[in-house]
Amino acid sequence: MVKRFVVAPDSFKESMSAKEACEAMARGIKKVFKDAEISLVPMADGGEGTVDSLVDATKGRRINVEVSGPIPEGKVTAYFGILGDNKTAVIEMAKANGIELLPKERRNPLITSTYGTGELIKAALDHGVEKIIIGIGGSVTNDGGAGMAEALGVKFLDGNGQSIPQGGGSLNQLVSIDTAELDPRIKEIEIEVASDVTNPLTGEHGAAHVFGPQKGATPEMVEQLDSNLKHYAHIIQKDVQKSIEHLPGAGAAGGLGAGLLAFTNATLRPGIDIVIEINQLEEQIAEADFIFTGEGGMDFQTKFGKAPYGVAKVAKQYQKPVFACAGYIGKDVEVLYDEGITAIFGILSKAKSIDEALKNGESNLERTCENIARILFLTSEQK
Repeated sequence: MVKRFVVAPDSFKESMSAKEACEAMARGIKKVFKDAEISLVPMADGGEGTVDSLVDATKGRRINVEVSGPIPEGKVTAYFGILGDNKTAVIEMAKANGIELLPKERRNPLITSTYGTGELIKAALDHGVEKIIIGIGGSVTNDGGAGMAEALGVKFLDGNGQSIPQGGGSLNQLVSIDTAELDPRIKEIEIEVASDVTNPLTGEHGAAHVFGPQKGATPEMVEQLDSNLKHYAHIIQKDVQKSIEHLPGAGAAGGLGAGLLAFTNATLRPGIDIVIEINQLEEQIAEADFIFTGEGGMDFQTKFGKAPYGVAKVAKQYQKPVFACAGYIGKDVEVLYDEGITAIFGILSKAKSIDEALKNGESNLERTCENIARILFLTSEQK
């Protein structure tokens, strides 16, 4: 009897894309179950790799575009995806304004901006899409999404009617917001924001206090940024008639969540839920015998919206066994066994340097999946 497998891993960071991980898993399985039917479903959780996962899964395409980087004087070459339906674009803000684009010593949330993210949105609109999915993880910004909105035509003005400088450090100069020239197309399309962050815009659990330090903010900067975001929210309330300061998720990506909620028709959803839906994972799991998933590292945090947890959650509904592979296995990983994961396997064969482990990721993953498949083959033959 032909066995059906679904392989649905996330990327293994700096080693394999989700698509490459799928292919390595499939090669390992095929060495044992030569006639197996294998569905390859590249996964992501709304963060890094979401564009690639959804483009690969839907046979879409990538579009390169030069946009503003995190700091005013820098340009970066980013890309976004058009999915296979030719109606949906997917964007990762980190490709334009992400933390990995700046070395530690240059990170300064007083001046970093989301302007490039707005340019990515505008480029997607120019391709006539009807829906945009935006992953907003990994930002190096704390500007409340003002830069993003400015790129789309919103004017942020001081007391003299002049545009304020970009960055969270200038929001205290804001006196009025003019949306008259906001790109009209933005109101005509559906926007889904992939975010697992539920933090409000301001306060002790807000964008500046929780995420500011990792973006280069000193304690003094944190207080300044939080105060500026409170002022920003007040002006939005006055001029845009939207109350966004305390909304769950408004603090995501340094307040980009707030900016998207204020100036577009955006809704916020857990990233893994969006990916599961677009990749039609549930339909494929329902027909499968075995599910393989994994990512670079797994620990107790995996259950907070990471891709293997999302895969396991779906599989659990159908009582399907789930085998997870990881480059490393961290603290308290056993909590995942209650969430639908049957077993977790480390893929390293021996102690290695990080560089060697990353370089050999595909062969290690292929070998591990072959070994799992051998156990499954033996047990299936005994039935």
